[in-house]
Amino acid sequence: MGRQHGPPYRWTGSVREVNPERAHLFLEAAETACGLACDPVVAAHWADESACAGMTVGGLAHHLTDQVRTTVAFVGAPPSDDGLVDLPAFYRLASWVWSAPDDPGHVELREGANGDASVGPAAFAERVATDLHALRAVLADVERRTPDAVFVPWEGVALSTGDWLLSREVELVVHADDLAVSVGLPTPHFPAEVVADVLAAMTALSVERHGANAVVRAIARPQRAGSVAPF
Repeated sequence: MGRQHGPPYRWTGSVREVNPERAHLFLEAAETACGLACDPVVAAHWADESACAGMTVGGLAHHLTDQVRTTVAFVGAPPSDDGLVDLPAFYRLASWVWSAPDDPGHVELREGANGDASVGPAAFAERVATDLHALRAVLADVERRTPDAVFVPWEGVALSTGDWLLSREVELVVHADDLAVSVGLPTPHFPAEVVADVLAAMTALSVERHGANAVVRAIARPQRAGSVAPF
């Protein structure tokens, strides 16, 4: 049977409601990623090319920890449900999901991250500590947001707070592995609940992009599978 190119079904999943436990899990994931980014080994390889072509190790560390800074800014802003969509729709709208690595948007992101890294690892570590402190304060009241929505300006839509946090967890888990591989460190362990949600989201997006058969083959029959990368 030939490879499916169209989605056999529409992903309609969404992360569970945000509560203090869920907020704590996100904070733990953020602290894990930031701990890796501030490791002395990362600092020693700061200007080297990372596992992400076109991005230095320092640039990748900045991109990884920017998920914390962005969450502080967006969740710390007044709640807005303007253009509210679920997470599957958010990924369908995101042009970067479907564009090639040499697309101008991706190039701009890499160049911007490399430019941010020019401050050096010491200043970077200070910034990360400040952002984590701010994140703890923002998450302390996250379950009381009304409406329960976070506006995402680069897409012009809003996500539920839980879906926003899950979208950032995807970034944290994926790019932490990129960074660890770049400098020869072990990939850090994230909370099991976070990993489960990230895997569910990425698998569903892979099914939409490549078809169910392709994803099943990648898991069960790699000898006849192609790439099922979700992004």
